[in-house]
Amino acid sequence: MLVGRDVERTAIAALVGAAREGRGGALVVRGVAGSGKSTLLTDASAAAPDTTVLRTSGVESESPLAFAALQRLLWPLRARIDALPSPQQTALRAAMGEVEGEGDRFLAFLGTLSLLSDAAERSPVLAVVDDAHWLDDASAAALLFVARRLQAERIAVLFAARDGEAHGFEAPDLPAVVLDGVTGEAAGTLLTSRAGGVVDPAVRDRLVAATGGNPLALGELAAALTSDQLAGREPLPASLPLTEGVERGFLDRCRRLSDQAQRLLLVATADDTTRLTVVRDAAGQLGVGDDALDEAERTGLLRIDGDTVVLYHPLVRSAVYRAATSAQRRAAHRALAGVLRTDADRRAWHLAAAADRPDDEVVAALDAVAERAAARGGHEAAAAAWARAAELTAGGEARGRRLYLAASSAWLGAHPSRAAALASAAAVDVRDPAIRARLLTLRGQIEWNTRSLDDGYDHVVAAAQVAAGVDEALAQQLAMLAASLAAFGARSPRDVDPAALVPRPGPDAPPRVRAASALLHGFRAVARQDWGTAAECFGDAFALTDALPLDDHVLQPNLGVAAMLVDDDARGLRLHAEQLTAARGAGALSMVEHALTRGAQFQIATGAWAQAAGAAAEALPLTAATGHPGLTALPTAELAVLAALRGDDAADRHLAEVAAIRDAHPIGLSELLVDDLVRWARGLRARQPATALHHLEQISSPGLRRMAALDRLEGAVRAGREDLARTWLRELEAFAEGTGAPAAVAVVEHGRALLAGNRAEEHFRRALDAHATSLRVPDRARTELAFGEHLRRARRRVDAREHLRTALALSEELGAAPWAERAAQELRASGETARRRDVTTATELTPQERQVTDLVRQGLSNRDAAARLFVSPRTVDFHLRNVYSKLGVASRAELAALPLDR
Repeated sequence: MLVGRDVERTAIAALVGAAREGRGGALVVRGVAGSGKSTLLTDASAAAPDTTVLRTSGVESESPLAFAALQRLLWPLRARIDALPSPQQTALRAAMGEVEGEGDRFLAFLGTLSLLSDAAERSPVLAVVDDAHWLDDASAAALLFVARRLQAERIAVLFAARDGEAHGFEAPDLPAVVLDGVTGEAAGTLLTSRAGGVVDPAVRDRLVAATGGNPLALGELAAALTSDQLAGREPLPASLPLTEGVERGFLDRCRRLSDQAQRLLLVATADDTTRLTVVRDAAGQLGVGDDALDEAERTGLLRIDGDTVVLYHPLVRSAVYRAATSAQRRAAHRALAGVLRTDADRRAWHLAAAADRPDDEVVAALDAVAERAAARGGHEAAAAAWARAAELTAGGEARGRRLYLAASSAWLGAHPSRAAALASAAAVDVRDPAIRARLLTLRGQIEWNTRSLDDGYDHVVAAAQVAAGVDEALAQQLAMLAASLAAFGARSPRDVDPAALVPRPGPDAPPRVRAASALLHGFRAVARQDWGTAAECFGDAFALTDALPLDDHVLQPNLGVAAMLVDDDARGLRLHAEQLTAARGAGALSMVEHALTRGAQFQIATGAWAQAAGAAAEALPLTAATGHPGLTALPTAELAVLAALRGDDAADRHLAEVAAIRDAHPIGLSELLVDDLVRWARGLRARQPATALHHLEQISSPGLRRMAALDRLEGAVRAGREDLARTWLRELEAFAEGTGAPAAVAVVEHGRALLAGNRAEEHFRRALDAHATSLRVPDRARTELAFGEHLRRARRRVDAREHLRTALALSEELGAAPWAERAAQELRASGETARRRDVTTATELTPQERQVTDLVRQGLSNRDAAARLFVSPRTVDFHLRNVYSKLGVASRAELAALPLDR
């Protein structure tokens, strides 16, 4: 019975109503056990006419089974899977257990969204997820992925989760309602309906105080107390059972049953299929007859609905199962395994639960479970299976190998703490050099992403040392990776040069191998600040790979790193665009995130700020979906810099968000970059020269120092620190001389002009000559502005106007309001009225509208664009209609014809 929940019912009705109107969303109903969450969900389902209601729930004993809850939710829609794009179809069928083979978890997540969106085209969809705290990890990740992407879909997702559980349901970003206890008339109505008689108000209030108004506890008390006690004619017992006593009440009812009925009830609580035939047959193996089922039903602790066994409440399961002895539980699981011979995964887990010592047969069954789970993207389930298999392995190398596999799966499933613990345990047993090298690499990856760059680097160096005498190709990759980390400042107590661990490949070696070697030596040169050698080595690597299809997930990102280290903007933009296209096509979410956030840095440098903002905004939910919330710091910091460059007050909000992320989560390898982006943004936002310089001079990474070079140099000069400007200029000169990068040459000449006094003009002109072959439009705008200001102060107003006009035009095109305002003021001071020209309204597009626009302009359909953006086709259509309205176009052809470069 549902009473006293008007506020919560209104919130749910609003959620479903909005979904009917094409504004999808999600809501989490939270509360302690017995607070009425399931009843509220049942009411919501009944109150949703003309709506497709899909239901699932978490089951505690089912948590190791990948995608088990998702399978139940999507089962009514399985016939529509054939209409999905092929990659999503394959991944989702693998997740559903319908096909064997490799399945990508994020493509399965996207397939879930697409399937629900397709169903919602026919009628609104309400997805009801009860006991979300017990969802298997893969299902929880998939459903949260969907819930966070609902925009223009006619889909509502309603979760119910119990508070206070060790295995919680973490979704702090989703709207939530919390069920408190019922009081007053609502409590009286509930007691009266359960007792079937009058309840005295004073008795009602005492029971509410004793139970906190918990509906389940009130109902159980109403059944346990006499009518005279409830009516106030007799005193209540001196000690009333509180909310936590409800489990004890269920257990007392169980213990009043015969031994056979208790065994049957234990089997029902250990089972997760809820199928009557399974429970009855397993109980039969324990010598339990059908009379026991009737006896258990009469207590009300379970009921039979067709071929389904339904427990009265989840607390019945936990009360009965936990009260049984370990021998009784093992016997129940052994019996269930005996009747589940056609369900290999469940059978394996029941065998594992029945085992209390090493068992090769059970270990083999768990290995198979793990392999199947990993193949369909259920990495959490694979980690659990391999970890339990390791526990049942006598020891030695086999145990270590299984722990390594468990650690690797835990990492892929976004559980870094669990992965680190498993990897540490594996290190005790793993002796095989090839596996040990991979284990050390995994430990390094965990460290540099979540904890310490230096510790991660140390593990990778150790891995390269181990692999050097065993697997030359692996050693080459690991040495290159170590050198790449060292180029970003990583250090190890081991006095090891990664380049000395592997020989240089001969001229007949494959291009990829030679390219990896060239990158290795280039990274080592960067660490020595030997920019000439670095540029030469990286140039060799680029030449070796330019004609190759880059599907190497180690080589390709490091080519992008190399381009960043030597300011090769054209190559960096192309490499990350290619990486992004390939990752979108494959549905590889983590690589999409990497390409977006690293490519955004080149876009910031070259003035493609709208694209950079779109990339960072798209990366935010993708980084959150990886399960590593600290990774959201980088795209947020990029948004902060972009807003600061534009003079947008949103920069302050983004900076506060970065600080909150840093306080709550480790951010690993991106820490240095995030810190420097924050310092740059704060320097841009500062109003006083000394304050700006305080932030700007703390930028430590060479790449960011060069991107922010003009702000740093001009800031130092304004603050009266020409000595600091000269020091920074010498660093820039060394880089420009070594690499010959036009952008670096231009910045050097601009810096020399700031310090040259009467000889500034020749340096400004050299800077503009270098800008002519550089892609860095923002730097050119700054040089035009600074040159114009110099000429205007020298009373050469006519000469100044040409440069100020160019500076104004470029700044307006970029959306750089502070520079545009400076240029306009200088033009007015030169005697010319600044005419603000009309520019494209592309800068008015939201980041997601910009992303949709870019893909549609490439000729992609809504469905294909949706797949690449990890959203639904309806969301793409919604944003595309907004784009048409803002840009004043009516077709894809007109959109493709518009100049929207920035």
